Amino acid sequence: MLIGFPLSFFVGAFVFDLLFFFSGNNDFQLVGYYLVIAGIIGAVMAAIPGFVDYLHTVPPESSAKKRAATHGLINSFNLLLFVAVFFLKKNAALDFGWILLLEAIGIGLLAVAGWMGGTLVYRNQIGVDVRYAAAGKWKEEKVKKTGELVKVAALNELERNQLKLVHVNGQRVVIARKEEGYVAFSDACTHKGGSLAGGSMICGTVQCP
Repeated sequence: MLIGFPLSFFVGAFVFDLLFFFSGNNDFQLVGYYLVIAGIIGAVMAAIPGFVDYLHTVPPESSAKKRAATHGLINSFNLLLFVAVFFLKKNAALDFGWILLLEAIGIGLLAVAGWMGGTLVYRNQIGVDVRYAAAGKWKEEKVKKTGELVKVAALNELERNQLKLVHVNGQRVVIARKEEGYVAFSDACTHKGGSLAGGSMICGTVQCP
């Protein structure tokens, strides 16, 4: 994820500028200057796949679309803010406290945008497929229980580590294929109630999405 680069560079720039402000060591100011440049470059690089996801991955007419738009606008404004910081750093006559104030606002915006990005990934499920590439797409089927035994899958229907969500008379049961055979368990994660069918089967253990 490219967002880690501008996040770390901008925060680093703020930290080194604080060190310069309190110590007067020009080396700290120089490091902060170059970190701002690196953060701007990283932010532009991260914006490209983010914009592509907004156009082609986020479902239209959804809460995710509105949240993604707000997320993108905050990040764009933050980028412009640090571009302004870059030019202001060249003005030796400017009170350095104003630069620190702008950087502090930028860090706050980064935190808000990061929280919204996490919500897009974990609540709206916008992101890469968390399953192993060879596991295949998870399946879903509704069956009606008429006796004690219920047919939920064919013997070779699932690939190794692949999951299948089965609705049995209103109950959600996950069928998974392990190395040794098949297992079945409740779809609700005991952590926060997430759907385990959307998780990953790793070494015989299911990981919540």
